[in-house]
Amino acid sequence: MSADVIELILADHRRFEDLFRLLRDSSNDRDQVLGELAGLLVAHAEAEESEVYPALRRFKGIDDHEVEHGAEEHAEGHVALLAVLEAGAAGSEQWDEKLEDLVKAVNHHVDEEERTILDDARRNVPDERRAELGERFLSVREERIKAGCGDLTHVRELVEQTKDRIDD
Repeated sequence: MSADVIELILADHRRFEDLFRLLRDSSNDRDQVLGELAGLLVAHAEAEESEVYPALRRFKGIDDHEVEHGAEEHAEGHVALLAVLEAGAAGSEQWDEKLEDLVKAVNHHVDEEERTILDDARRNVPDERRAELGERFLSVREERIKAGCGDLTHVRELVEQTKDRIDD
C-alpha cells in the first residue's frame, strides 16, 4: 500500500463506506462491525488532527479554514458515533436512526475533505512530504486502534472534550 497520506486517508474513507454497508445488513455481526468502525473512525480522526492537519496548515494553497472545519466535523462525527454506541440493540428503530445520522455526518465530512483539503494537498504538498505524513498518520492510527480508542468510555471523553468545536 502507498505511504502517501492522501491515498491512506482515501482508503480509510472507502473502508468507512464498506463498514456502513455491513452495518445496514442484519445478517452481519453488527456489534463486531460497529467495534471496527468505531476504532477506525476515532483513530483516523485523531491521526489526522495530530499529524496531518497541523502539517498541512504550513503549506500555501491549503485553506486553514477548511482544515479547522474538518476538525469540527470530526467532533460532530464523534457525537453521532456516541449516539449509535448508546442506542441499544442493533437493528432497533432508534439504533437504525442513529446509524443513519452517523452515516450522514461521516459522508458529509468525507465529501468535503476530499474536495477541499485533500485536493489542495495533492496540488501543493510534495510527494516526499506526503509520504512522511503517511507514515506518521499510519503510526498514530495503529497506535490508537491498539489502545482501544473506539470504546464507549473514550468516545464519551472525546465528545466532552470537543463540545466547543461543534457548530450549532
